[in-house]
Amino acid sequence: MAGISDNRSAFLVLTLALLLVFTIVESRPGRFAKASVPTCDSVFGVRSGDTCFGIAQSFALSTAEFSSINPNVNCAALFVGQWLCVVGSA
Repeated sequence: MAGISDNRSAFLVLTLALLLVFTIVESRPGRFAKASVPTCDSVFGVRSGDTCFGIAQSFALSTAEFSSINPNVNCAALFVGQWLCVVGSA
């Protein structure tokens, strides 16, 4: 029975060591490319009847620019009072 217990202990130690190694490797800065986070300098509150395309046109933004500074916006589900970025960088 002592052999089985020793094997389980060794397996547990090995598993924890591997987990520690992977955690250290993943947390090293510069190891992997980081996603850029858009910055917003000015926002616009959605009003009744507004669309993403219309808002983008109003602020002289292409649809690509609008999407890049509002990456998580679902244009099919805009709601009144929602804040959208209209001046910023991706």
